[in-house]
This record gives sequence, structure tokens and C-alpha cells, in this order.
Amino acid sequence: MTENNPGGQPPHSTNQETPQTQRRPGLLVSLTPVILLLAALVAIIVFEGSDAINSWSSVALLGAAGVALVLAAAKGCLSKAGLRHGLKTSGTQTLPAVPLLALIALVATTWMLSGLVPTFIHYGLKVLNPTFFLVITCVVCALVSVLTGSSWTTIATMGVAFIGIGTAMGYSPGWVAGAIISGAYFGDKISPLSDTTVVASSSVGVELFTHIRYMLITTVPSLIIALGVFTVAGVCSSHSVVDADPELHRTLLETFNISPWLLVIPVITLALIALRVKTIYVLAISVWLGLGAMFMFQPQLTSELNIAQALWTDTEFKTDSAAFNNLASTSGFLGMLPTIELVLAAMIFGATLIGTGMIRSISEAFVKRLHRRTAIVGATVGSGLALNAATADQYLSLIVGANIYRDVYGRSHLEKRLLSRTLEDSVSVTSVLIPWNSCGVTQAAVLGVPTLIYLPYCVFNWLSPLMSLAIAALGVRIHRHIPATAPARVR
Repeated sequence: MTENNPGGQPPHSTNQETPQTQRRPGLLVSLTPVILLLAALVAIIVFEGSDAINSWSSVALLGAAGVALVLAAAKGCLSKAGLRHGLKTSGTQTLPAVPLLALIALVATTWMLSGLVPTFIHYGLKVLNPTFFLVITCVVCALVSVLTGSSWTTIATMGVAFIGIGTAMGYSPGWVAGAIISGAYFGDKISPLSDTTVVASSSVGVELFTHIRYMLITTVPSLIIALGVFTVAGVCSSHSVVDADPELHRTLLETFNISPWLLVIPVITLALIALRVKTIYVLAISVWLGLGAMFMFQPQLTSELNIAQALWTDTEFKTDSAAFNNLASTSGFLGMLPTIELVLAAMIFGATLIGTGMIRSISEAFVKRLHRRTAIVGATVGSGLALNAATADQYLSLIVGANIYRDVYGRSHLEKRLLSRTLEDSVSVTSVLIPWNSCGVTQAAVLGVPTLIYLPYCVFNWLSPLMSLAIAALGVRIHRHIPATAPARVR
């Protein structure tokens, strides 16, 4: 998922272990910072509400990192070499996301103020069938994500447009965001251009297209079920096109000059992506296209606005339509700063757990006494979710998981492609569901919908690890390579 796609290039599959000479804390000590982090986040939700997660997660992550350092030092497991290793590993995966996040903020701002998003909304309200809007949204995002190999790019472009259209139709933001994310992450998983797909396959040693074909066994049923849920949700809801909010639509037409020529911008963006231009360059060009369109199509706005200020900070509209004011107002670069702050805090927390050896101790506890096929896949799924929560980064979780379970699958004569698929189903797809993970933080900021609000509606994402477990239990297309001297059948 170039979701998560910092810089547009797949990270290198480096060894995630700390230096061999370093001592590692025991399991209980290693779990303490993670448990305290989770407890702090739960307390924030209970006492401050889910919206406070974004504000306090950085403090919780840094506090948990501090606890980890103190505990490691007390146990004699803290070393400069280990911390350097952890910081380098975590920073390599995370820091490239910072300029990408800044560009995403500017894309959202320029595409709104240029009239592109309002144009999408205007034509979408006229063309899209409100009953099947969620299904159409999911399918379109899936197709764009297959083409781009990036759920991040899909959500930052198509997702921003669809969230506006869905809001205008009267859908709750949670449903619309769930359909967008479900489609974007499905397309990401089966795209050969996706960096997380490349990382998952290469970390385990599986040929890329072999991995993708094997992924279809779990991803296609999950998507079909998700589309069924979105269809039922649309049929059971009462929506109309313009009547959903006529005041919003009227204000939109009065404020922006709507033109089909604005649609050239996303066409050029998709063409650049099809040509495999790096995501960071695609987003940068999209910003310039949006900026040029602001002067060309919205002269009445550019004459009133300070463009530099609009790109830097909030731009608010004060009309009679509260829905329009919420939809069209932008936050500029400063609006993305809390997200960047949280990503950096997550990087420090991940670096601490890796550098002290705690993440290794926690992960190894999952693999003891694993012999049966279903138990091994179940442990991989559980480890994937735990790693996602502990490292707050999907790339680290994929690579660490591959290093831990490669020998376990080999010992049990299970195919490597089963490991790479299970890691994708449990790590890449669920990263967006964790509020403090870099993916969850980013998509919540881009769509303007808190992670815990859209989580129940991301049907494909939370269904994927369950489907992986079900397919493993049924043994569908799971083959073993057993030498002549191998022990009894793995069940």
C-alpha cells in the first residue's frame, strides 16, 4: 500500500534484530510499555472522547517510549548500538512519510479551492445513484488503487472527492470513509505497484505475482461481503440526490465556478501514476495543477484570499449553509502538523522497542509450541495486529513478522506464500484501523473522519484477518512440502 507509500518506493527488507551481543528484556518487562500505552489510550477515549486520541496519542507514545528506556536500562539491556539500530530502522521506514503528508495537505487545499472537489460533488450529485453510492465508491476506489498501487494516493484524491459527495447525499462520514478505505486497501493489496505488497512478498522470499494470486483467495471473498454490506446499507437508507441538502448544493454553485475542464487535473494525475512516476512527484505536480486552476477558474476567490496564507493555514467559509462551511473549509499545511507530530512520536516509540530488543521478546512469545496449521496462521495474525499496535508502522510490522515466522513456517513445511499472504491480511490491511498507527493517523486526517468513527464501517479491512483464519482452518489451497523423512501431517 503506498499507503502508505512514503516516497513511492518500497523500503529495503533489512534485518530487524538488534545486535546479537545485546541482552533482551523478558516478556513481562517488554510488554509493560505496550500495556501502559494501550491503557493510556483507553483512558483518553473514556475520559476525553475518541476525538481526543489525535491530540493525546503523541504524549502517550512518547511516555511509553520513556518507560521502555527506563525498564531496559534497569535490566541492563540498553546500549547505544541497539538504540542506533532501532532509530535507523524505524526512521528509514517512517521519515519519508513527512514530506508526503505535507503534500497531501496541499493537494486537499488546492483541489478544494480550485473548485475541483466542488465540481466532483456537483456532477456526482447529478450522476451517481444515491442508493448504490457506497458500492460505487468502493469499486471506483478499488480500481484506482489497483492502477496506482497506493491506497494513500487514492484516498487523498478520489477519497476526498467522494467524502464530499457522500456528505452532500446525506450519508454519515463513517459509512463513506469505510467504503473509500475498503476499496482503496483492496486495490492496494492486489496491485503489483504497491510497496507494501512488494515488501510482504520480498521479505518472505515469494515471487510478487505468486503472492498476488494467492492473496486473491482471501481478498476477493472479503470484498464481495463488503460490497454486499454496502449495498444493504444503501438500500436500507433513504437518500436523494439534490434533496439531501439543497442549501449545500445551492451555496456550492454560488461560491465556486463549476467547470468540466477542472476534471483534467485528476486525469493528468492518474496518467502520471500509470506512468509509474514516484508518488511524491505526482502529489507535487497535483499541487501545482490545483494552484494554477485556482487562478484560472476561481478568480473571485483568489482576489479575496491570501494564497500563501490559504496554503499555510485555515481557510474558512461563512455562509448560510453550515454543511457547506464544514465541507469547503480547508486547514492548509498547519492542519497536517498534528499528524506529522504523531507519526514522529510513533517512529520514536517503534525505535525504542526495536532498539531495546523488546519487540523481539514480545514476538518470539507468539511462536513457541506452534505446530498445527491453524494455530500457526492464527499466531501470525495475532502477531501482525500486535506489531501494528506496538510499532505503529506497517512496514516494520511486515519485516519483523517475516523474520520471526519464516523459520516456523519452514519447520512445519508450510508454503512461504501462506506467510506472505497472512502478513498482508493482518498487517497491511489493518494498519488503517489503529488510531496511532501512521496509516490510521493519516487517513483520519485526510478524510476528516476520526479512526474510531470509520473503523466499524471498514468492512473489508477488519474482515480480512478473519477470512485469513477461516481459509487456513478450511485448508483451501494450502499445500505442504514434506520431505520423505518428515514427521506426521500438519493439521
